[in-house]
Amino acid sequence: MRNIQTIAWKEVKTYFASPMAYVVAASFLAITGFFFVASVSDPFSEASIRGYVAGAIFFMVFLSPALTMRLLAEEQKLGTLELLMTSPVREWEIVIGKFIAAFVMLALMVAGTLYFVIVLAWYGDPDIGPILTGYLGVLLYGSATLAIGLMASALSSNQLVSLVVGAGLLTALTVSNFVADRLTGVAEEIVSNFQLGSSFSVFDTSSFGVVEGGHFADFARGILSVTDIAYYVSITAVFLFITVVLLESRRWR
Repeated sequence: MRNIQTIAWKEVKTYFASPMAYVVAASFLAITGFFFVASVSDPFSEASIRGYVAGAIFFMVFLSPALTMRLLAEEQKLGTLELLMTSPVREWEIVIGKFIAAFVMLALMVAGTLYFVIVLAWYGDPDIGPILTGYLGVLLYGSATLAIGLMASALSSNQLVSLVVGAGLLTALTVSNFVADRLTGVAEEIVSNFQLGSSFSVFDTSSFGVVEGGHFADFARGILSVTDIAYYVSITAVFLFITVVLLESRRWR
């Protein structure tokens, strides 16, 4: 446990020392702020954070790989990963420590958007249920995207390659329902029988801006679903496990 804390604390300090983290955070707040303002500016709009939620999960396709791209790729490029792995630290401790650091940064960014809730409470009468579940959903979704981004960082010593691979995987998961709904013929039958779209879609982009389907829908509506929570937790665990396996495979090279 101490090894995990040491690695996580080191990475958190590195984030705060890097201008890239501030650029990413500013971009996240700007994008989510735009979606929030757009959603509450319409006549007779509801006092909710659904606009912010839609912007957050859209931007995390790029934000999470940007946060994680250097965590393992830079270690490989500088040759410090081998030194770290030969020290009395297990591969899973390295992965969990770096994941925790990235999640802390993401949580701080999400916490910065609580200003939107204050605005809603000041000018309207929002329902607290959808707000709480919405933030929980954003954090769960964020943990899954961070795990995918961390796995991509373990694949290459080039940070740009890690960024592209991570964003590509997340984009594929994000639009799987969107693509599945537009298939015809044999492909449509396969997807319908095995429910591939609903099983692997992170959220439905059919309306671009309003979360209507996929595993994120219930969070946006104020509903806690064990299935949806288990989905994001499972995605996080699976990709963290894959990352550990990738690191362990380096011992055999």
